[in-house]
Parts: sequence; C-alpha cells; structure tokens
Amino acid sequence: MDEDEFDDYDREVELALYREYRDIVAQFKYVVETERRFYLANEVELVRRDTEHDFYFELTMKDVWVWDVYRADRFVKAVRVLTFKDVNVEELATREFELPKDLALEE
Repeated sequence: MDEDEFDDYDREVELALYREYRDIVAQFKYVVETERRFYLANEVELVRRDTEHDFYFELTMKDVWVWDVYRADRFVKAVRVLTFKDVNVEELATREFELPKDLALEE
C-alpha cells in the first residue's frame, strides 16, 4: 500500500467514525474528554484522589461509546480511567424528538 492509499484509507475510516458519532450522539447524556480518548456516556462520576504529594482523577463511566478508530466495538458497558491530566465533562443539551407537523398524529 503506497502512502496515498494509506492516507485515503485513514480519511475514510475517520469519516466513518464521525458518521457513527453523529448518528448516536443523541442517545447519550455526557461528552467526556481525557488526554487519551473522547467518550459519550450516560453516567459519569469524577472523583479527585489525593496522595501524599499529588492528586489524580478517577473517572468512572457507564453505558459508553468510545471514539477510537482501532476498536472493533466502540460500545462499552463501563469504563474506568485514572489520570493526572485534565478531564473535561460536559452535559449535552437534551433533544426531544418532534415529528414534523405534517406527520404528527392527530388526537
């Protein structure tokens, strides 16, 4: 495989991953970023753990989707991350599904 073919393949894989993300993001409540990964999750617990000379974060997530091109299955039941780096947790805005007026059921 030459370099151009590899670049094309890499772009296609990233595009497929983005499309998957776009299709499933509404099913999740939180977006979580660590120094290594990007997650979507429905339950998130972030705890600061103090040690004698430093501290770290323990991040526990349930019902998770992992942004990772190399994973065969990105849906995970639970994830636990220990990190000394920053963790960003954002709650997504709720999006209620609404039928267009011409498709809405009449009572």
